[in-house]
Amino acid sequence: QVQLVESGGGLVQAGGSLRLSCAASGPTNVVGWFRQAPGKEREFVAAIRRVDGSTRLADSVKGRFTISRDNAKNTVYLQMNSLKPEDTAVYYCAATGSYSSSSRWSWMESYDYWGQGTQVTISS
Repeated sequence: QVQLVESGGGLVQAGGSLRLSCAASGPTNVVGWFRQAPGKEREFVAAIRRVDGSTRLADSVKGRFTISRDNAKNTVYLQMNSLKPEDTAVYYCAATGSYSSSSRWSWMESYDYWGQGTQVTISS
């Protein structure tokens, strides 16, 4: 069982930046970030394959968010720039030890482990 711990959430003004971290307690292959705003379904944000750094980003965050990893620390980061009020949500880290095509990284069912979530609030 792999445990995921997110950190880095908070309250920032529109246009600001935040960096979320996801630290894993064990080996993982693909790590993703999802978010859920009040009254909305959980949606895919970004994912990275740790072995080669391949990434995938949701269209809504391309050009503003980047995902990266530090394999030595077993940690994945989500750098969020040019934040908008509509980015307000609880952000969840998810991971799987299985290999999967990048086309499946946006599916919640592709992940075996989930973090507890961290709140991100963007004020206008």
